[in-house]
Amino acid sequence: MSADLPKRIEIHEEGPREGFQFEREIFPLADRVAFVDALTETGLQQIQVASFVSPKAVPQMADAEAFFAAVRKKPGVRHTGLWLNEAGFGRARQCSGIDLVGSLYLYTTDAFSQRNNGCTAAEMRQRQESWIDRYDALGIEIEAVYIMTVFGCALQGEVPLSALDENLDWIARQFSDKGRTLPAIYLADTVGWAVPTMIESRIGRVRERFPDARIGLHLHDTRGVGIANFLAALRMGVDLYDSSVAGLGGCPFAGHSHGAAAGNVCTEDMVYMAHEMGIETGINLELLIEAARMAERMIGRTLAGRLMHAGLPRRVTN
Repeated sequence: MSADLPKRIEIHEEGPREGFQFEREIFPLADRVAFVDALTETGLQQIQVASFVSPKAVPQMADAEAFFAAVRKKPGVRHTGLWLNEAGFGRARQCSGIDLVGSLYLYTTDAFSQRNNGCTAAEMRQRQESWIDRYDALGIEIEAVYIMTVFGCALQGEVPLSALDENLDWIARQFSDKGRTLPAIYLADTVGWAVPTMIESRIGRVRERFPDARIGLHLHDTRGVGIANFLAALRMGVDLYDSSVAGLGGCPFAGHSHGAAAGNVCTEDMVYMAHEMGIETGINLELLIEAARMAERMIGRTLAGRLMHAGLPRRVTN
């Protein structure tokens, strides 16, 4: 299995958007900007800063434009955003300091799609066809297709592989069958149900259909197996991941019995493990740990990251 380990992986940081959006408190803009600026210096290539959503529904993201405008830019680092509809996309297009990245979002269950978007999974796929046309018209490359709740749904229950297949069929019709470049296919453990055997079976299913596709994983550490799922994916050669520094974030519809259990898989813990396994990330781990501790000071409670509390091991030489 170790022969399949990637030599280098790419990690997209989602802590600022996922973390601040998930918290009830609205933190000062200057503190959030300093946090993103610290992340920008770590070697991360992509940082999701904020979302363009209804200020009434998500007041934590009401100042997204000011947030992006204040963040310090650095060559080689993209500061991206999230939008769910045309209104949000319009705001993003008018925003200074943002790097626009085309992404599509699919669902495996009607219940979760209804809760998030007010439509069935099939209707959501139809909506994405309009987004393809919109991105094409603006010259924005579609870089990723996310398939949500691939490993289970807190609202509908277990998700069969056939539900993944329906979305893979749609991707084939929209991209490979039309001769379009296939985007990265992200499998999202939206509610934190995945275990390593599920990771292996879902990745295997995608590879059966698209042998040359780049696969990404969006992992949550809700039940303590996020890093094990990361290892399972590494052993299958997956080299693209979303994560959140200090284990920030989570899904508000995940059905957790305790809010503190909702975090995403922790960036610095993943980077430490990758480096110890001889896998390159391009990330300065010490600076990343400093950023994680900054997040903990801002939020004012102990966060889920392990390495930020244990520290790097002290190497003893004889």
